[in-house]
Amino acid sequence: MASMREIKRRKTSIQSTAQITKAMKLVSTVKFQKAKVKAETTRPYFDKMYATVTSMLAKSGTIEHPYLKPQASGKKAVIVVTSNRGLAGGYNASVIKLITGSDLKPDDLLLYTVGNKGKEYFQHREYTIAKDYSEVIENPMFSDAKEICEEVLGGYAAGEISEIYLAYTYFKNTVVHEPKLLKLLPVEIEEADIEAAKADSLMNYEPEETEALEIIIPKYVTSILYGALVEAIASENGARMQAMDSATSNAQDMIDHLTLQYNRARQGSITQELTEIIAGANAIQ
Repeated sequence: MASMREIKRRKTSIQSTAQITKAMKLVSTVKFQKAKVKAETTRPYFDKMYATVTSMLAKSGTIEHPYLKPQASGKKAVIVVTSNRGLAGGYNASVIKLITGSDLKPDDLLLYTVGNKGKEYFQHREYTIAKDYSEVIENPMFSDAKEICEEVLGGYAAGEISEIYLAYTYFKNTVVHEPKLLKLLPVEIEEADIEAAKADSLMNYEPEETEALEIIIPKYVTSILYGALVEAIASENGARMQAMDSATSNAQDMIDHLTLQYNRARQGSITQELTEIIAGANAIQ
């Protein structure tokens, strides 16, 4: 059994750690509440944007446009949204696993990282990081999403990129955060949407479909990316809040266990001292 001094030292150390994790939980809770409100208030717009564009394209018939079919050559671009800090449970690992566990080959990828954790992981492996936007994740703005999309869409238009994907964490609720790998370009229309659109009249474009899609699709991609950034912030703080709550709870369990050990060791020491005193008194007699 460990000595009383060792038990007391370890208990003091864990108490200090518990104070830190409790403080981090409180900070994460405040940030999470703000991020949750923002995610829930902006989600209807992005859901409607996605539904509108897919419905519109489903009613468009057969349109020949670069945004609607894979490029003949070029690598696949993935926008990877992680966090700048750790201590968020499996939040970052889940997003990274979307790429490492998929059929996407490292030699065939160009990564656009948003978050230091994703950048630090991939830059030490066989992946090519085209550009890093880690500062964006601290306080994402629509202009930030637009800047990223302009960079990626520029490579798509130049034939350097054949497909564009987005890896992020979808915020469902306080305890459930779902990592997603979403294909942004070329835009894919579900068969169900096409069948539902057959009953309606075809979509008419003014001035013409090519010019209209040149405006609509970039705005669509930018909106989806900004929505993902907002969702990711809420998911990150929710995951960190849960992780710190669990760490604080585990620390308290360890403190309780060490307190019990300390009391037993103290009781054993007192019993031993009494035994020695009694034995000494008997020896004198």
